[in-house]
Amino acid sequence: MKIELNSPLDMHLHLREAEMLKLVAPFSAQSFAGAVVMPNLISPVDSLQKIKDYRNAIMTACGKENFEPYMTLFFRSYKRTELAAAKEHIIGVKLYPAGITTQSEKGVKDFDSIQETLHIMEELQIPLLIHGESNGFVMEREREFLTVYQEIATNFPNLHIIMEHITTTAAIEFLEKYENVSATVTLHHLMLTLDDVVGDLLQPHLFCKPIAKTPADLQALRQAVLGGNRKIMFGSDSAPHPRHKKECVGCAAGVFSSPVALPLLVQIFEEEDCLDKLQAFISDNARERYGITPLEKRLTLTDTPWQVPQAYGDVRPFYAEKQLRWSIS
Repeated sequence: MKIELNSPLDMHLHLREAEMLKLVAPFSAQSFAGAVVMPNLISPVDSLQKIKDYRNAIMTACGKENFEPYMTLFFRSYKRTELAAAKEHIIGVKLYPAGITTQSEKGVKDFDSIQETLHIMEELQIPLLIHGESNGFVMEREREFLTVYQEIATNFPNLHIIMEHITTTAAIEFLEKYENVSATVTLHHLMLTLDDVVGDLLQPHLFCKPIAKTPADLQALRQAVLGGNRKIMFGSDSAPHPRHKKECVGCAAGVFSSPVALPLLVQIFEEEDCLDKLQAFISDNARERYGITPLEKRLTLTDTPWQVPQAYGDVRPFYAEKQLRWSIS
């Protein structure tokens, strides 16, 4: 059996930098026509020159693959001239609450201070991508942040807001209230609950932010995605870390899923008898919501089993050492 996908897109991806970039970028470039690249590097990508330099590094790492990195700026207070100059080079600006995840220390501390930049972004029609979590109790962080989403969506009705890697029933319900709000959903949040992470022995390679939630939340995500919600796009949030930063005290948050993303997505949609919905989730919804035209790239997946390696370099992938039913031809 064969499945063909037209220009699959990953709308939330971490490629890191230096040697890690060289290791992981080819996996995304081989599987996707393009990806929205996150800007939370050691030195945040918060200027046009950094955008250009980072994009060049990504293209070098990807070699000759037909792949478009959709670049993002790290949110800070920007002047109109800065955003106007950067607009043609970016797909959006990524907002992190300060300290909420990996290398977000320079994120937003005072949400009352962001209004001027949001006005400029709305005027210039530059999307706002948000890691939507509070600093409250870890299971409630996404739900608590919905009040911030509500305020921004209401005050800036012409600003496209993307709720990144949503994980809860409450976020799915909120999504339907505002036409200017979209969302991304990850592979691992379609497969895991918190029980998979800490229910038995701790599984550090499944620890991510936002954390996996309850079975009810998992079911709500699946119903929305597999049911064909047109406001939801695939975003892997693939986030590699070397094993010594995962298998340690105070392990880093992130799941490295790029090598297995498409085979496992096909498996999920096949099991639920809704393969006809996969093309929209993996590409068409993003084209519509962002108004983009990706590079032409057709991928064929076949029902040929293969075993996921224990590691790629020094990074352990999602579903390591397990056999998958589908492979990229």
